[in-house]
Amino acid sequence: MTRAVEPAVRLVQVRRTYRDGGGAVDALGGVSLDLAPGSFTAIMGPSGSGKSTLLNCAAGLDTPTSGAAVIGGINLTTLSPDAVTRLRRDRVGFVFQAYNLVAHLTVAENVALPLTLAGRAPDDRLRRYLMHAVGLEGMEHRLPGELSGGQAQRVAIARALVTRPAVVFADEPTGALDSHTGAQVLDVLRTTATALGQTLVVVTHDAHVAAAADRVLFLADGRLAGWLEAPTADEISARMTELGR
Repeated sequence: MTRAVEPAVRLVQVRRTYRDGGGAVDALGGVSLDLAPGSFTAIMGPSGSGKSTLLNCAAGLDTPTSGAAVIGGINLTTLSPDAVTRLRRDRVGFVFQAYNLVAHLTVAENVALPLTLAGRAPDDRLRRYLMHAVGLEGMEHRLPGELSGGQAQRVAIARALVTRPAVVFADEPTGALDSHTGAQVLDVLRTTATALGQTLVVVTHDAHVAAAADRVLFLADGRLAGWLEAPTADEISARMTELGR
């Protein structure tokens, strides 16, 4: 009898409500989904649809008002804040539109920062692999101010992967880049995550970025509004146009 594979990420009726003056607004209105290990999922939707809120709840950066967010079989909503922090540190990688590099640290030091903060020794072989994979060999001693936007985002990707996380969450990772550089950065992110067997979840507004995913999930008004499997950029754009009506 074949054992069912545990989802890498599971959301069960996740609702996130924010206070707005005298009332309450649902940023997420009860979202449920399963993401398979090693999959690449893009999340899209109109502005204000709840994309970043979903990502933050799934990654343990925000706490759902109700429902459950589960990573690798562990329900984040049952953990203490310290336990959630440890789980994120050990099992989750983050890439954001803002690179969030430490200005006075070198490229190598920025990449190793999550390990330094956790008191863990860097894996030199993994570090060398990541520097090669993201195209930064020979730049280990540069400071962030000496890098282009694309290079800085590559540092952020290597930093997100250096702890060997099971899941990598990326929020508009190419949003601040031109289309050519963005395509290169996306390819680096996808290739390295695949090589390391990681689950990749990307929030994006770019149909070409989403078209690189195995599956695209669409949100509207805080709820799932459908999905497409291995779609083209044109199919994604058509769906987004429908949601915007």
